[in-house]
Amino acid sequence: MFLWDKIAFGPIQSRRLGNSLGINVSPTTKKICSFDCIYCECGWTLEKNIDPRDFYSVEEIAEAIEKKLQECRENHTAIDSITFSGNGEPTLHPNFCQIIDNLIVLRNNYYPQTAITCLSNATQLANKQVFSVLQKIENPVLKLDTVSEPLFQLINKPTIDISVNEIIKHLQKLKGNFILQSLFMKGTIDNQAFNNAEEPHLSLWIDMVQKQSPKQVMLYSLDRSTPAPGLEKISTEELQKIAVRLQQFRIQAKVY
Repeated sequence: MFLWDKIAFGPIQSRRLGNSLGINVSPTTKKICSFDCIYCECGWTLEKNIDPRDFYSVEEIAEAIEKKLQECRENHTAIDSITFSGNGEPTLHPNFCQIIDNLIVLRNNYYPQTAITCLSNATQLANKQVFSVLQKIENPVLKLDTVSEPLFQLINKPTIDISVNEIIKHLQKLKGNFILQSLFMKGTIDNQAFNNAEEPHLSLWIDMVQKQSPKQVMLYSLDRSTPAPGLEKISTEELQKIAVRLQQFRIQAKVY
């Protein structure tokens, strides 16, 4: 599978975020995540125990970001989004909040019109500092692929003790001030066939989205190789139908 080998990389053309400068705060040699998703492009989460010493320091991250921003500005490179992505879950970094605060200063200096985005699985929202700092950025993009606990365990395979209802409870506290990202697919895992775009899963998910009322919903399916074999993407036409159902509730939904 694929791991980023730098702290700051790109910009790359993102189907969701435009010209995106990537920020990886995880190690370049392994994935660190609180999920073990069957579709993750970084592969399986091989280490379940998180050692804070594995992460880059705040200083290393700030230095790498500033160097990249200087380079991009000198080359007149457009950046639509500065995006926390990389090799796992960025909010697991023990100094994630300081990293965000440092980035806001750098962004305001070099690219003041550019949005800051964090792609997150929302498992750290119970941490009050993480919850607070995510509200400082333009695009907190939070994942929720299903509201079914058995399907959540099957698809996302959390490596920490957390339930889908806990995630939903903390999303509710954001009062819609976030972007929801949901990936739809089908396949067979552990001899269990699933399709999170089928009923009853889909209607339950739509009901949750309606109650959360996020400022945007990003709908997408598989685009890269997956660690679990035999997974199939959901067609664009099916995703468009889901988007239309959300738009009936005045929820902005877009298919990628």
